[in-house]
Amino acid sequence: MSLYQLQKCLYNLNRDDAVKGAYENDRGTLLQDYDLTQEEYQALDTGDIGLLYVLGVNGQILMHFAAFLSVEWFDYLNLMRAGIEKHGPVRDGVYAMTGGGQSFAPEGVI
Repeated sequence: MSLYQLQKCLYNLNRDDAVKGAYENDRGTLLQDYDLTQEEYQALDTGDIGLLYVLGVNGQILMHFAAFLSVEWFDYLNLMRAGIEKHGPVRDGVYAMTGGGQSFAPEGVI
């Protein structure tokens, strides 16, 4: 997995208007500039917030990408939860899950 390249692409997309334009107008060419796995490429190409989260994208980077895609805050949170349900626990990065993604806190305690 190339989490660094995935996050670099999103970081550039979040900060550079030329990259935003390339994403909107010629996404395939833009994404070829990064060393991405097929799964990462697909997640970026389709704007799959849940899969990007599971792949390990940092939430600060991911929330700006979601806003760029006009995803509302609560929908963003739900898409991350749905990503875990569909693709399994977060695989890499600071949110990587251990224990199969199960909570070890008593119910109702955060």
